[in-house]
Amino acid sequence: MATGKHIAFSRRSFLKTSALASGGVLIGFNLFQACSSKAKMPVDLSQLNFNDFNAFIKISDEGKVTIFSPNPEIGQGVKTAMPMLIAEELDVAWEDVYVEQAKLDTEAYTRQVAGGSQSIRQSWQPLRETGAAAKQMLVNAAAAQWGVAPTTCTVKAGVISNAKGDTLGYGDVVKAAALLEVPETISLKAPKDFTIIGKAKGNVDIDKIITGQPLFGLDYKAEGMAYACVLRAPAFGQQLVAFDDTEAKAVSGVTAVLRFGDKIAVVAQNTWAAMKGKKALKAEWKQKSKAESTADHDKKLMALLEGDNFKIRRNDGNVKNAFAKADKVIERVYEAPFLPHNCMEPMNFYADVTPEKVHLVGPIQTPEGTARGIAKLLNRDSADIDLQMTRMGGGFGRRLRGDFVFEAAQISNLAKQPIKLVYTREDDMTAGVYRPSTKYKIAAAIRNGKITGYTLKEACVNGNMYGLIPNFFPAGAIENYQVASAQIKSNISTGAWRAPYTNFLASAEQSFFDELAEHLGIDRVQLHMDLLDNAKKNPNPKIKYSPERLQGVLQLAVEKSGWGNSSPGVYQGVSVYYCHNTHVAEVADVVMENGVPVVKNVTCAVDCGIVVNPLGAMNQIKGGILDGIGHAMYSDFGFKDGVPTASNFSTYQLIRMGQTPNVDVHFIESDLDPTGLGEPTLPPIGAAVANAIYKATGQRLTKQPYLHNMNLDTRVVG
Repeated sequence: MATGKHIAFSRRSFLKTSALASGGVLIGFNLFQACSSKAKMPVDLSQLNFNDFNAFIKISDEGKVTIFSPNPEIGQGVKTAMPMLIAEELDVAWEDVYVEQAKLDTEAYTRQVAGGSQSIRQSWQPLRETGAAAKQMLVNAAAAQWGVAPTTCTVKAGVISNAKGDTLGYGDVVKAAALLEVPETISLKAPKDFTIIGKAKGNVDIDKIITGQPLFGLDYKAEGMAYACVLRAPAFGQQLVAFDDTEAKAVSGVTAVLRFGDKIAVVAQNTWAAMKGKKALKAEWKQKSKAESTADHDKKLMALLEGDNFKIRRNDGNVKNAFAKADKVIERVYEAPFLPHNCMEPMNFYADVTPEKVHLVGPIQTPEGTARGIAKLLNRDSADIDLQMTRMGGGFGRRLRGDFVFEAAQISNLAKQPIKLVYTREDDMTAGVYRPSTKYKIAAAIRNGKITGYTLKEACVNGNMYGLIPNFFPAGAIENYQVASAQIKSNISTGAWRAPYTNFLASAEQSFFDELAEHLGIDRVQLHMDLLDNAKKNPNPKIKYSPERLQGVLQLAVEKSGWGNSSPGVYQGVSVYYCHNTHVAEVADVVMENGVPVVKNVTCAVDCGIVVNPLGAMNQIKGGILDGIGHAMYSDFGFKDGVPTASNFSTYQLIRMGQTPNVDVHFIESDLDPTGLGEPTLPPIGAAVANAIYKATGQRLTKQPYLHNMNLDTRVVG
């Protein structure tokens, strides 16, 4: 549907499908809680008479608007950006709108999920349609009261006017409007007419966050609630044989010790007692499956790379012939370790299982799927499950899996009382779900100074690559192109980690292209431009990226970074990548300090279509870059006989404040629909840094974390 034009719009789609197909729908915001010198103290909402307009909107007699936010907020800013879509089309005054977090409601909402950088992309049209439809209903009610045609009325900041100059506020007509039929057609604004979308807005929860008001799962408390900590197997592949809880029960405040499966829960009056009780437990474990070690994984993954037992994911042209006729073959293996998620807020959840209801409260990225799982686990009807979401102190994919919610529900069911389950940091790091350890073997055939063939083999623990990835760059840019994958099975739990699949793949491929450019004697940027020209000449409907948009961000990053004109002692590396529907290019500036490479500046160019909230977008972009640098440079993790090699930040390094570079962000101006931003800037930064370090040191870095692996084999095959 073209913006600025009338569209068909049904009542049914307004109430659910259209309004919520995006996964977010009708969420609100609160300017009073934003960082603004013009902010006012909020009115006492409890003193206002709010009228239910529909499942998502309430409007008070005074014209104040409350909008419910169905989507989980994990720090990605949807609680600020998505309401801007509603406000734009609803034409309400920004300071008159408030937000409340909706609970899980599969009847009213769809796609209540936080993952894949999809919230804004999926909700762009439905949220705007919802706002526009609500506005039209309010205008229709006012027009009926005046006895005039709705087309003669105008709206500004929640006030409806007619041609005579009469005015009515939304609060004056909300009751009548709520009884009207949803209009069959609505009109959406053209981007040139936006007054809210595209303007920087502060985080709606910032005031509560910085003053420590209860927002997060760890903040939640309920009357009669007990706390629980869980003792789990010290190594993957072990099961519980027996335990002695004598000393645990002797800890002051401990009220119960409960076994469920191969886990032991210590229930107490407070978290300190629960943690002390857990430490006092004596348990006997036995190995039920192999105690795995990273060293063994590495051997098996390397063996896979050297073998032929792969699933072909994409196969263009005649790769075998291209390599057979090559003048030279460049081949490289890239390696990345397991990584934990390390959310600032450890896993936690509240559960109260009673014969009448299962009440759940806490931070979860997948509330609907988790609720279904709880119903199955407890053999309950899905209608019995009441799940409420809190704000989350990070997710990064860890809270896609609701195992900790299952634990809380099981403990409450056994204890017959409300339970607040809390993980320690050690629990979070050692009993988690990890990014799978992965290796890539990439090879290029070169003939007459051109890349004529390209192969990528992925070997991974428990599987990683999926169907879309082979359609990303350089697919379509190289005639003879093959992507294949293989995996080894492991009892170590793996899953989505920020920017799944591409978080290391981009580092590997973009580092490899930097090396190819050197062998071809061509500028790194020019090589990408030439390859993208190839893709434009040979359009393929399966290709997911836009060659033109990738060229656009690359040109912008090069221009803004001063590529090729850096100061003495400053070494630059470039990387360009498409993932999660967004095109990104990054240039990293590295200097050597006491023989150690230090990232001083990153220039980032992004094409994400229309930028809904520039301030929130900048935060996501910078966060992804810093996260990517930290893990590529410093973070190492593995297993020895099934036991994680790190259990806290004393032995696991994240990026520190003093190691964070300046980040300059530039957007491609666009009227295209917006795409995601929570993940796309993380994947390419690893290669930009590695390529800059190569210029500074002459070392090609193929294994992460870089600073742990500075002496690597850089031989060329062929």
